[in-house]
Amino acid sequence: MNILGISAYYHDSAAALISNGEIIAAAQEERFSRKKHDARFPENAIAYCLKQAKLELREIDRIVFYDKPLVKFERLLETYLSYAPQGFRSFLAAMPVWLKEKLYLKTLLRKELAAMAGCKTSVLPTLLFTEHHQAHAASAFFPSPFQKAAVLCLDGVGEWATTSVWWGDGNSLTPQWEIDFPHSLGLLYSAFTYYTGFKVNSGEYKLMGLAPYGEPKYVDKILTHLLDLKDDGTFRLNMTYFNYATGLTMTNQKFDELFGGPPRKAEGKLTQREMDIAASIQVVTEEVVLRLSRTVQKELNADYLCLAGGVALNCVANGRILREGPFKDIWIQPAAGDAGGALGAALAVWYEYGGQQRDVKNWVVGDLSQEIAAGEIENFSAKAATATKSAVKLSCNDQMRGSYLGPRFSDAEILEYLDGIKASYQRLDDAELMPRLAEILDGGNVVGWFQGRMEFGPRALGGRSIIGDPRNTKMQSVMNLKIKYRESFRPFAPSVLAERVSDYFEIDHSSPYMLLVAPVKASLRIPMTAQQEQLFGIDKLNVPRSEIPAVTHVDYSARVQTVHKETNPRYYDLIYNFEQRTGCSVLVNTSFNVRGEPIVCTPEDAYRCFMRTEMDYLVLENFLLAKSEQIPWKQDDSWKNEFELD
Repeated sequence: MNILGISAYYHDSAAALISNGEIIAAAQEERFSRKKHDARFPENAIAYCLKQAKLELREIDRIVFYDKPLVKFERLLETYLSYAPQGFRSFLAAMPVWLKEKLYLKTLLRKELAAMAGCKTSVLPTLLFTEHHQAHAASAFFPSPFQKAAVLCLDGVGEWATTSVWWGDGNSLTPQWEIDFPHSLGLLYSAFTYYTGFKVNSGEYKLMGLAPYGEPKYVDKILTHLLDLKDDGTFRLNMTYFNYATGLTMTNQKFDELFGGPPRKAEGKLTQREMDIAASIQVVTEEVVLRLSRTVQKELNADYLCLAGGVALNCVANGRILREGPFKDIWIQPAAGDAGGALGAALAVWYEYGGQQRDVKNWVVGDLSQEIAAGEIENFSAKAATATKSAVKLSCNDQMRGSYLGPRFSDAEILEYLDGIKASYQRLDDAELMPRLAEILDGGNVVGWFQGRMEFGPRALGGRSIIGDPRNTKMQSVMNLKIKYRESFRPFAPSVLAERVSDYFEIDHSSPYMLLVAPVKASLRIPMTAQQEQLFGIDKLNVPRSEIPAVTHVDYSARVQTVHKETNPRYYDLIYNFEQRTGCSVLVNTSFNVRGEPIVCTPEDAYRCFMRTEMDYLVLENFLLAKSEQIPWKQDDSWKNEFELD
């Protein structure tokens, strides 16, 4: 049974393919089209998934879409009616798109698929639809390592739901309750993203990164005027401050008056006010998520929690759930946003529509599987020794394959490309390449690292990464300003050998998908002087805060990625060689792209990005390229207009 899942037409279009329940391939359309957050029909992503599975479209048994457009249209109409006559301009702008395309999405999808397959729509596979939050919940629970778990989905809005709670048990997901539009934690966070001058559905992670520079001065104002938050975490928004239900902006003049001025203009100067606002909404978001998680645990008596939806990408909140929440363990879908809905929709059809059995005992990696009886992983921690428990916590024992689900390229394909452009390169076996790279990184160089399958989801996890030495005090500013061409305040993530994570960070848990923030170990911190504490916001950035300053945020936190032999042996080997040379088990890891560009997909994408920026070396599988040895790239900064800033 081969099932193709699709998400499209809103943002982050993607495709995913599963075969007999096994995840074969998944990718976002943006990686192929080179348009960030591409919302169009994911023709290229579908073609890749089919190629990876060696299938024709007509050989697929089921195709499933991650949304129910008629229910979404119902919400749109009811919202406009309830707010009338407000929002008439927005209504006029929205209706032509719906009446021409989105209302007839089933027909549109079948036409697009038939064009791809070169056949009539009548011979296409059966087309099914899941609900939006059902797809999120399925993407969170079914690949997780838990046989039973509570599932919490938080995003902007699906059809109606903005927050939903589910109970996952084996091959079933049972909805418990939901909070409906317009009351949305995701849209509240996006409103502040908009107000602080960042792009909605793209800049939310910037707001999270900006928060540690500020003080949460506006928390009481948010809770008094904008958000009616109950003890159990449920909430309602005061919609008189927001414009997103019927207008063309997120906030309105009343919101501006509450916070003392209009929204910051995009690319405008960041002031202490924006930093304090970011800190305030981050605190509120964390409090809502913590209260909801405690309520869910109490209501369902659950030991485990799975998370999905765009809010689940808030790794600071996730870290607090892990540390302070009531659960024994949590698991977050690495493609938690709409792209992951394609995978969730396919999994929902396999398990719920198809009634297939699900048994997590076969997913536990290594010899640890012998320690777990009858797949009862939720009872395992009570039965096993402490050392073995730690090993399970530090393993990557889900069904996501480390999220390395995109295309990979052979040596022959890379060689053909490099020779075609007359590039200068060396081909080195791993035994020679890894020590050489450790030496290069130790020398303060920045390396483009391209190997294996491309990652699925928004994070680069050692397949398409730019890497550097975290001990280098200049690395963060060099990478931000000379490589990524992005805002100087944004932090970088550490990649650390899984078994060494507790040596550097206050966490004893795996974080393979860079979705947990943890404090840097106190023993590694460099306290700020009284004079340094008085520095304004971003000026604090240049003060080294630990022995690994390039990955230590101003609040001594880090967005941790644990690297595992089981899922990415070559990246693990590289970090191990760096450790052998330097004694440091950590590398700086940021996504292989420049600001506004999707993460690179092909060798051509990687070489182009390498030559346009001030990276020093490029690795394409076993090919090592030095910038100094390449044919000089024509210096033309007009390419920076190629990608719309995020």
